[in-house]
Amino acid sequence: MSRPAENTRATTSADSMPTVAAEQLLELLGDEYARRVLRVVTEQPRTGSEIADAADVSKPTAYRRLERLEEAGLVDSTQRLDPNGHHCKQFHAVVEGIDFEFGADGVSVSVDTGETAGNGSSRRLIADD
Repeated sequence: MSRPAENTRATTSADSMPTVAAEQLLELLGDEYARRVLRVVTEQPRTGSEIADAADVSKPTAYRRLERLEEAGLVDSTQRLDPNGHHCKQFHAVVEGIDFEFGADGVSVSVDTGETAGNGSSRRLIADD
């Protein structure tokens, strides 16, 4: 599946949740490999190699999808220190659910982060067309 030529990097809104175009998010989630990668990081935090193995994709495919999922605000990463002293990135999902709403004004997407925001909701609008 090809990516649109326009800039797909997410911007950050006031509540620190990235915002992306709904079309870009739909395209990303329409990618079988991106869905596989997202599914395995929702199970538990993993390194890139662990994700590639669990999702049954190549390492380059896993890292490309992780980059896009991070840009969309669906995945985040932290540095992990292994017992042998090596550092590696560990990826984890930052969403528990995604809702799409199709209306006369277009498509809007909200995510459930599982964390309550200042407004008392765990749902945040991240995409709107």
